[in-house]
Amino acid sequence: MALKLNVPDIACEDCAAKIENSIHVMEPDAKVNVDVQAKTVSVESAASEESIKQIIVAAGYNIAGY
Repeated sequence: MALKLNVPDIACEDCAAKIENSIHVMEPDAKVNVDVQAKTVSVESAASEESIKQIIVAAGYNIAGY
């Protein structure tokens, strides 16, 4: 499943790395791309959309509209 989320809290590369690492802990095979400038997280994963959103929120970030 491909998913693109708007995460307005992304401020720097450290934020991007934290989100990527959090997703990879739960879903090691996921393809994750965090665009710091656009404040988006793109994920290709077998995990559900809800699971991915919960991982990002648990890492301390808000998702627009969630």
